[in-house]
Amino acid sequence: MATVSPPWAYTLQLPHDPRAPGIARSTLRAVLRAHRMTQHTETAELLASELVTNAHPYSQGPCGLRLRAPEPHRLRLGVWDANPEIPPPFKGALSPPGPEAERGRGLHLVELCADSWGACPLQQGGKFLWVECVRGEDCQWS
Repeated sequence: MATVSPPWAYTLQLPHDPRAPGIARSTLRAVLRAHRMTQHTETAELLASELVTNAHPYSQGPCGLRLRAPEPHRLRLGVWDANPEIPPPFKGALSPPGPEAERGRGLHLVELCADSWGACPLQQGGKFLWVECVRGEDCQWS
């Protein structure tokens, strides 16, 4: 039973480790279950996994996952890392990967699955990438 109603937020620091996406997914499932937002689980897991997975090869340090529900039917998740370079989908410059492409499919999923997304540089270096969904009839996560 959820004892905290929105707004709520959680932050999870993750080591620079290939197991970090699995830890992020597990934590995400537990948080959404606790707040009775399980309708978001499948897509939120996909999005968090893609963002955390990209942080590993492109950054040399730890990363972090932030989960937030600013309103009852709105979920925002974000990932920060030490690499200041913002990837193309978050700059509005993404084209679908070609059939032979070895890269770019994960961030293309972000564009297809999230209702909104964005990025911002961090003052201490690095970046913060976020995705959001508002549950409703027009929500892509439905």
